[in-house]
Amino acid sequence: MRGNTSLTVPRSPRSIVELLGTELSLPEARSMIERARRISRLPPGTRREVWNVGGVRCEWLLPEQADSSWVLVYLHGGGFVLGRTALHVGLAATLGHLCAARVLLIDYRLAPEHPYPAALEDVTLVYRALLAAGWAPHRIAIAGDSAGGNLTLATLLSLRDAGHPLPAAAACLSPVVDLADSEERSRRGRDRWLRPEVVTLFNEAYLNGQDPRHPLISPVYGDLRGLPPLVIHAGGEELLREDAERLATAAWAAGVQVELAIYPGMWHVWQLSLELPEAQESLRRIARFLRQHVWAEV
Repeated sequence: MRGNTSLTVPRSPRSIVELLGTELSLPEARSMIERARRISRLPPGTRREVWNVGGVRCEWLLPEQADSSWVLVYLHGGGFVLGRTALHVGLAATLGHLCAARVLLIDYRLAPEHPYPAALEDVTLVYRALLAAGWAPHRIAIAGDSAGGNLTLATLLSLRDAGHPLPAAAACLSPVVDLADSEERSRRGRDRWLRPEVVTLFNEAYLNGQDPRHPLISPVYGDLRGLPPLVIHAGGEELLREDAERLATAAWAAGVQVELAIYPGMWHVWQLSLELPEAQESLRRIARFLRQHVWAEV
């Protein structure tokens, strides 16, 4: 199903999701992001290679000292409507460097032209392609920020329900897990990066009339039993803090091994600001969690 293309995206000099000043059309916003990709900050020695899977463009980020025996699949944020930025590439490459793993970034299809379930279909297609290429599931981890965190969880649920083997571990950074919560979210505290109007705008573009409480759209409503170990990080001041806490509670109740960390004073996906000590600490902790669970399966 295709959606309309009339979405207008807030312009911001600091964040793709902050409401500031004038507005950009969706093509303008995407063009700006595409130009910014060329200045991505990567750890020294990182190589980049394009991989196309069934029409889905992916990019390998290959750290100089990567352990070639396992892969981290990374799903960028952007409210389901914006592509990965230079900041997302830098974050994913840094996490891969800390994990000593090769990273696979997936350029999944975007709303409103391609609403749910297009992005989810793309991610599951690429995961199955990894398995077909010989990657063992216990040598794969999956991670994502914001909307990418949502897709991380939805991918796990979709794979489990289809009987596919699951990856060894997963990480969610400031995940969006409840697309039905827009009205309540608007009453919450301030977030220097993310505002309720933006969340609602992007969610509606992705939903395109679908039930927002469907488990593959809002994973917090799903049956989380059988999912792999999960690490969740969120900012203490961010709009989606409660999403992270509710997800952790639901996962614990379902018997999933969960590590939840709330960083006081931090905002939505603060890890994109790689120079922050709190960003560096968060990524180190996430990398340690993923390494432990991938290596534990050897």
